[in-house]
Amino acid sequence: MAMKLILIVVGLACCITGVISGGSEIHSAFSYLENDFVAAKASSSTPQPLMVALTLIQGAASKGAVCLDGTLPGYHLHRGFGSGANSWVIQLEGGGWCNTIRSCVFRKTTRRGSSDRMEKQIPFTGILSNKAEENPDFFNWNRVKVRYCDGASFSGDGEDTGANLQFRGQKIWLAAMKELMSKGMQNADQALLSGCSAGGLASIIHCDEFRGLFPKSTKVKCLSDAGFFLDATDVSGGRTLRNLFGGVVKLQEVQKNLPASCLSKLDPTSCFFPQNLISHVTTPLFILNAAYDAWQLQASLAPPSADPHGAWNSCKSNHANCNSSQIQFLQDFRNQMLNALDGFSLSSQTGLYINSCFAHCQSERQDTWFGDDSPLIKNKPIAIAVGDWYFDRQVVKAIDCAYPCDKTCHNLVFNDSIEID
Repeated sequence: MAMKLILIVVGLACCITGVISGGSEIHSAFSYLENDFVAAKASSSTPQPLMVALTLIQGAASKGAVCLDGTLPGYHLHRGFGSGANSWVIQLEGGGWCNTIRSCVFRKTTRRGSSDRMEKQIPFTGILSNKAEENPDFFNWNRVKVRYCDGASFSGDGEDTGANLQFRGQKIWLAAMKELMSKGMQNADQALLSGCSAGGLASIIHCDEFRGLFPKSTKVKCLSDAGFFLDATDVSGGRTLRNLFGGVVKLQEVQKNLPASCLSKLDPTSCFFPQNLISHVTTPLFILNAAYDAWQLQASLAPPSADPHGAWNSCKSNHANCNSSQIQFLQDFRNQMLNALDGFSLSSQTGLYINSCFAHCQSERQDTWFGDDSPLIKNKPIAIAVGDWYFDRQVVKAIDCAYPCDKTCHNLVFNDSIEID
């Protein structure tokens, strides 16, 4: 099977309208687009996906649960049916972070910071699909996407009155869960909290809270897709992502909602990194991640600030252009990821699917979740692996061989000559 390349036309190193492209701000400003470049392929496939309307959480403002600009938070719900009528899958939307007043002020002019800017309908694909042939284990569950408009992985709790910014991610999380419980989730016999990218980080942060919503008799597990962001050294020897996360944690007062058991040992920024969080999660958790995560390569490992002369531009655009030393750097990154997951993988209740692809967010895209030519590890697609783990059909600890051995990947390839407006 030939390796599949997906062309994503995105201007990664160019200016984004309304953003100052300097220091860490360009990374946080770009990062709100992280899900956009992954979603670009999804809409081009046939047949047409189910479209689900946006619902705003009325009354959320009285609880302080508002987006960055003060608008109401929202979600998309498609009801389950048949045997899945009392089962729920909640997907927390991703879309980067904002780590400075300036980047958050920009973000509130986008759908990542204001429900006024959100699409009124979105496609439900991958793990949210309502078709058995596209989503074999969860197609008839109640499926929900909770929109992301706080910029801190649903975990901030503060404000900046001078800039008219509300950092209310934690309150949005609580308001959304209360709303969904009132819509029937309190009767769930099975529930899965999932999330992609910044939402995948949120699904780790909130996993035990989610478990606490239900009686012990309810089967509850969590899935983090493309949320395993490493505290890694960039190509210049700096810590781009640590600097970005540090700004998010401080600005949005995230430490209030991080595990006390972690904070007693490490600083708050370290406790925002999944590698330091996962040992504090007691609820069964599945980590799905590309070993050469496309977003981390673009924005954490080789961002413009760490590569001012553009030595990595060609490699970042297409992994086939990477030279031997660049490939070795990426292999070292993969090894760091696997080492960080060592202890996690020993537990019988955890699940792993680490494929050696240049990808990002594989559960919400139909072509990577479940299709005729989906990515495989030992002939098992992602959807079947997650289902096997959730329903305890098999232990799933799927770790791919190193690049370039996997020919089933749907690798992201970028054209960086186009400017984003």
